[in-house]
Amino acid sequence: MSIGLIALLDDIASLAKVAAASLDDVGAQAAKAGAKAAGVVIDDAAVTPRYVVGFAASRELPIVGKIALGSLKNKLIYLLPAALLLSFAAPWAITPLLMMGGAYLCYEGSEKAFEALFPHGAHRHEAAVGEAVQGAKSVEDEKVSSAIKTDFILSAEIMAITLGTVSEASSWTQGLVLAVVGTGITALVYGGVALIVKADDVGLALARNDRPISRLIGRGAQGEPTGADRALAPLTRGFGQGLVRAMPSLLRVLGIVGTAAMVWVGGGIILHGLEGYGFAWLSHAIHGIAAGAAHAAPVIGGFVEWLVTAAASGLFGLALGAVLIPLLHYVAVPLARAVRGAGPKAEKHTA
Repeated sequence: MSIGLIALLDDIASLAKVAAASLDDVGAQAAKAGAKAAGVVIDDAAVTPRYVVGFAASRELPIVGKIALGSLKNKLIYLLPAALLLSFAAPWAITPLLMMGGAYLCYEGSEKAFEALFPHGAHRHEAAVGEAVQGAKSVEDEKVSSAIKTDFILSAEIMAITLGTVSEASSWTQGLVLAVVGTGITALVYGGVALIVKADDVGLALARNDRPISRLIGRGAQGEPTGADRALAPLTRGFGQGLVRAMPSLLRVLGIVGTAAMVWVGGGIILHGLEGYGFAWLSHAIHGIAAGAAHAAPVIGGFVEWLVTAAASGLFGLALGAVLIPLLHYVAVPLARAVRGAGPKAEKHTA
């Protein structure tokens, strides 16, 4: 009996060691995949704050929470099983699906640029699209829905990069790594976004606080400010005022960067996808120009090469989006109206 129990405990210990080694492997591969997806993560973080601008302070965190929940659903409920299924059953379909998502990002980014340059024309276009497509119930719902759609494309790119990193692993390891990376990136991105959008409130609280040390140690507003309060208060108030003044400009810059990120990520996805279909000359031309620019500035060559590649991908994405806007306005919208208009007539005819 005792020998059997010892053997059982030994088997359990062996299984625990195997499980621990597997978890270590999952962690290492998740870290490697997360590092490779860092560029898309930065783009995701830059894009999201623009969807929160213009709302009351009390709605900022709830909106970020809704988008974060939608992002988590995108990654874990839709993209994770879809990625595993496609990699097993139809790996050829991954690239065209990513290219469709890239085209959507190009359209969204170009539409924002169109709105900045030609606001009246952009409003007419948005009204036409909103009439043809069943829209959200409120401005907030519309913003959240748009943010989650954009996140879906960026998340798909992140999951595709992750899957490519662990393509040789077993299916369960792939699933665990995708889940770890998806959850970790969502927490990182939307935690950072929450800090960004609430920074002005933090600045306002600091600007109004004349007892920073007392409040920090829990004494609150009771009694007179201490010597440490009086010494530190000018610094904290100045920092808070600077934060309040800087946040509108920072959010505007993030909005511009977010729009640029849409077109350069979308354009990059399309260019990379075209390489797989025999149209690699454009990517090679961009790479050659970027390499030449990097060679001309060897001290910051890596940054220059990335900047030129991103700019070229962004120009390509902007041009593609500029084609998609009238295509959607003059072809897809009338077609959607015709289909919606034909529905009741067909029902009446059938009746």
